[in-house]
Amino acid sequence: MAKKQQEIHETESISWTPIEGSPGIYEKILNKDPETGSVTRLLKFDPGVRTTDVLVHDFVEEIWVIEGELIDTRQNLELKKNYYGYRHPGMEHGPYYTKNGATTFEIRNYGKP
Repeated sequence: MAKKQQEIHETESISWTPIEGSPGIYEKILNKDPETGSVTRLLKFDPGVRTTDVLVHDFVEEIWVIEGELIDTRQNLELKKNYYGYRHPGMEHGPYYTKNGATTFEIRNYGKP
């Protein structure tokens, strides 16, 4: 199976869902392949959110900061509005902090980079 084909549509009616174990972080799933776990989503961080984990994924991740800022505290790297990243599996990132909150657009794909 794959992500479902969708015509362009509004997304306001899609609910923000809390990320389990990550207080103050929410996701809005735009499309998902239930077999592989590949997903396209929006991620929202409330102001003041601070994570503690260094993240390492087994999938390709693309991220675009739509609004706000995220600070990778380990790398001392500030991701600002309109910043973009492409991570291969195994690339370390985080933990993160946001003073004012942030929203990101994220694509996670399982398979070859």
